[in-house]
Amino acid sequence: MNLFRMAYNGIGSGLLFALFPPFFIYSKMSGRFRKETLERLGLYPECLCRPRTGPPRIWIHAASVGEAGVALSIAQALDTWVPGCTLILSTITGHGRRYAEKRLRETALGTRTHCVFAPMDLVLTTRRALAALRPDVLACVETELWPNWLMEAHRMGIKTALVNGRISVRSIGKYLKIRPLMAPALARVDAFSMIRNADARRIAMMGAPAHRILVHGNTKFDLPVPLLPASEKARMRDLYGASGAVSVFIAGSTRGDEDAMILGAFGQILEKHPETVLILAPRHIEKAPHIVHLARAGGFSVQRKTELAGERSRRRAQVVILDTIGELQRLYAIADVVFCGGSLVPTGGQNVLEAAVWGKPVLYGPSMEDFLDAKEILDQAGGGIQVKDAGELAEKALFLLKHPEKARAMGHRARRALAANRGAAKRHAGVIRGLLNGTTP
Repeated sequence: MNLFRMAYNGIGSGLLFALFPPFFIYSKMSGRFRKETLERLGLYPECLCRPRTGPPRIWIHAASVGEAGVALSIAQALDTWVPGCTLILSTITGHGRRYAEKRLRETALGTRTHCVFAPMDLVLTTRRALAALRPDVLACVETELWPNWLMEAHRMGIKTALVNGRISVRSIGKYLKIRPLMAPALARVDAFSMIRNADARRIAMMGAPAHRILVHGNTKFDLPVPLLPASEKARMRDLYGASGAVSVFIAGSTRGDEDAMILGAFGQILEKHPETVLILAPRHIEKAPHIVHLARAGGFSVQRKTELAGERSRRRAQVVILDTIGELQRLYAIADVVFCGGSLVPTGGQNVLEAAVWGKPVLYGPSMEDFLDAKEILDQAGGGIQVKDAGELAEKALFLLKHPEKARAMGHRARRALAANRGAAKRHAGVIRGLLNGTTP
């Protein structure tokens, strides 16, 4: 164990011993987080522990909601090649786990996939988790590179892969600063299945062996084609009061100070297009009370989604704050114009494809470093528009709202561009299948 890994483990263990006792007491007294705490310590229910014989077991690890969607797409592709395999899907956040569990209930994979919380990246916790669940392959999604987890899996003879791998231009500098920690872990990973050539170059800079690096595209292009009954779409329109002349402007996955910017842009939209409703969906729903305060301070009437409940509580306010998990993607079905958040502030953007799959025109800000491939494809197809600030956002949104035929044409181009770039999930799943069969890049 090199000095950098020793320091990493020392800091992690110190934080655990300092913070765990008060957290344990709180969990014991409140009854909250008990299951989550045990799993983060690598203690999983006996029913999940792998028997000595049985079908192949694949562990796919994702961070949160977005990565869980990628993991599920890869898992579904993998199921056609390794029928009957058992899947473990781990997440870091509770939101990600709940999203995965909800999606799995709608698929045949639901009975063979177990959702768990990922263990903390300490030697003992990862060792305990791997020994209990005993996967044949551990596949981490996008940027989930945890040194102890990867090193312990290699030590135990478990094949490892990074799938839909992404190293952004914003994060490479930080990774290079800890290269002495990351390089030994990356040297033990069996395959790197990256999104773009740029991602491949960056992970090689971090210490990944070049002969194990492949480029297979972005699984986020493999979003399932949405099927929404006309009755359900009508119900949603009725609930949000989006019938007749009312236009729907959705700002999805907003972050940081974007909420105030969006509200400012919406004020400009209302001046010239008053029959518009704003549905604002923050990336982190715990911000909902703060956004309600911002909206009221700006002179808008506002409701939270949880306050809408059928005929007695339809949308009557100018602004609706989406304070629930897992509804945003379906809501895009009733949008006239969509803004993709995380892009007017320097956080790298969010997934513009979730709206494009519905055939909706998408606007986004200048910070799209984490989704450059998706942005470039929409730009080239004429299915998206980049705006530099809130003022330009209001201007472009107003244009599309006033020219619905042009908005629809733009949305159709976005959907066609997305359909033309499908297939990455199968290629990433093929890497996992190769590891099961004993082949590596």
